[in-house]
Amino acid sequence: MELTAVLCSRNEHKRRELEHALPGWRIELLEADAYPAEEGETFIENARAKARFGRAVGPGDAWMLGEDSGLEVHALGGGPGVESARWARGRHVERVLEALHGVADRRARYVCELVTLAPDGRELRGTGILEGRIAEAPAGSGGFGFDPVFVPKGEERTVAQLGDEWKARSSHRARAAHALLLVLTA
Repeated sequence: MELTAVLCSRNEHKRRELEHALPGWRIELLEADAYPAEEGETFIENARAKARFGRAVGPGDAWMLGEDSGLEVHALGGGPGVESARWARGRHVERVLEALHGVADRRARYVCELVTLAPDGRELRGTGILEGRIAEAPAGSGGFGFDPVFVPKGEERTVAQLGDEWKARSSHRARAAHALLLVLTA
């Protein structure tokens, strides 16, 4: 049986990634004229707000999926964190490289929170974390956002070099999806 979920986002990259990471799920993007501002102090608050927004404006019989994710850089005090998209302003690679210019400690991690609201009102959650570091220069053409400069722990190549198949199995978003599936089947 295929489960249909509505991702409360306009991001086609995230939709595809989640659909690959959630076998048996068909993920659609929420059609809305406007989305609420991301005003939460944590990824989970933003993901929950997106799912609740979707429940309020989307089809009542659908599973609503809220997602929030970002980059936490040790040398930036855990920033940009929940501010990642606003901080980067579409210049993800350039902004993080500028911020870390001359900095030796390049430890970083991707964080993703997923919240799904079932048609019966149940709320389920999955968290995914991918530890790594920021490369000195971008490499690779895959992925989006910080992927050309993010090197996962245990790897020598960036997420953009590792490719979509690796990302579908191992990214922070894939890890959050797997955690969500474990909660669903518990």
